[in-house]
Amino acid sequence: MEVPKEIKKINDVTWEIPTSYKEGMNVPARIIATEKLLNQMDKGVFDQVTNVACLPGIVNYSYCMPDGHWGYGFPVGGLAAFDPEENGVISPGGIGFDINCGMRLLTTNLTFKEVQPKLKELVDTLFKIVPAGVGAKGFVQVNKQEFKDVVEQGSKWCIENGYGWHSDLERTEGYGKIEWADSNKVSEKAISRGINQIGTLGSGNHYLEIQKVDEHNIIDKELAKKFGIFPEQIVIMVHCGSRGFGHQIATDYLQKFDKIMPKYNIKIRDRELSCAPFNTNEGQDYYKAMACAANMAFANRQVILHRIREGFSKVFKKSAEELEMNLIYDVAHNVAKIEEHKVDGKKKKLIVHRKGATRAFPPQHEELTKLYKDIGQPVIIGGSMETGSFLLVGTQKAMDDTFGTTCHGSGRTMSRTKAKHEIRGEKLLHDMAKKGIYVRSVSMSGLAEEAGIAYKDINEVIKSVELAGISKPVVGLSPIGNVKG
Repeated sequence: MEVPKEIKKINDVTWEIPTSYKEGMNVPARIIATEKLLNQMDKGVFDQVTNVACLPGIVNYSYCMPDGHWGYGFPVGGLAAFDPEENGVISPGGIGFDINCGMRLLTTNLTFKEVQPKLKELVDTLFKIVPAGVGAKGFVQVNKQEFKDVVEQGSKWCIENGYGWHSDLERTEGYGKIEWADSNKVSEKAISRGINQIGTLGSGNHYLEIQKVDEHNIIDKELAKKFGIFPEQIVIMVHCGSRGFGHQIATDYLQKFDKIMPKYNIKIRDRELSCAPFNTNEGQDYYKAMACAANMAFANRQVILHRIREGFSKVFKKSAEELEMNLIYDVAHNVAKIEEHKVDGKKKKLIVHRKGATRAFPPQHEELTKLYKDIGQPVIIGGSMETGSFLLVGTQKAMDDTFGTTCHGSGRTMSRTKAKHEIRGEKLLHDMAKKGIYVRSVSMSGLAEEAGIAYKDINEVIKSVELAGISKPVVGLSPIGNVKG
């Protein structure tokens, strides 16, 4: 892909597009990536990251992370912070349709040697008890009022109702609950779409993956030890979000914002960036509805964690406690939150949009649980189901340079449509089995969409954020089993 000729190299992994590039840009755009990844980015990334730079009240820069690719409104991998006191906006296109799509990582005391003979049984069991695919329904049955409680309480509701351990809460971003959630700001249609989906993976790039810790992939032995990670260990990663509930909330408010922008004299370069000033009734209504979707996603992943513990217990004839199935962390990567950051040397409360981007808060940050106060926030970056994933920690440089943010995954290089044309799901299944990766998928075409060749090189992505200093790698994780939507 041809990179804009106006782009300036700031350092080996930071590239800047000046405000002169496009009329209406309020701030420059910055892309964090190696030169190799920059050259792989589609034209949509450059269009979208500079369109975001035109939004009212944006602060410092419009960012795109190394996993960046074309998305809805913002690029996937997009980051922007807005000052509510300077007419800063909130935009559903800066959060995404799958609100609080995120990652969850848990450990076990099991080794690869113990799990390998039972891998097929284990994956089959998890495939059976964790529903996946479009329209999948969960086993948690709630009425309308109970569902409203779920979306206002998040993971807290799950723990109180027997789906998890109290220790899970302090190992979840924001303790698994966004306080300002208000179910009265959510449509009936959204409720009807979400009410039966608690504890479901969904489709697309969502997965439940069993992973192995290879000794050569332990990058920081000291930090790995603090996380309870050891060579040959088996860990589990979950990637999913708020399902149809979040999608409907995004749809509802994009339509509302499209109509009210003239009222606030807001002009945007792309309809997909429909927005409202944060400090207005409309902006606050969306903020409260978005929080409901985020809480639903936390609850969704919490129930899935509960089912994973049940599945492992069934296969290995031990309790989850005996198997030491402890959550390391749960991170959101499609969300907007009010956070305090320094702007021109002064602390300011900003509405930070992360769309396919992850918090990477440094050691001693006030929002961190005491568990991770000394080491920084765990950062979970998922790769493709063929290549592996990473656990990292946040840094002060992320706080200083990117509003405490890093990337979220490897990022696509190939559209889903193209992947389905070029790759046969059955062949991919067979090829992965030969590599020792056992996969269960709802559909073969869905599997083809997620082939490794459809994604960027995860190692190059990790190299980008490490060189940028915005997160510090701890351990690489290799897939051995996968449940796919």
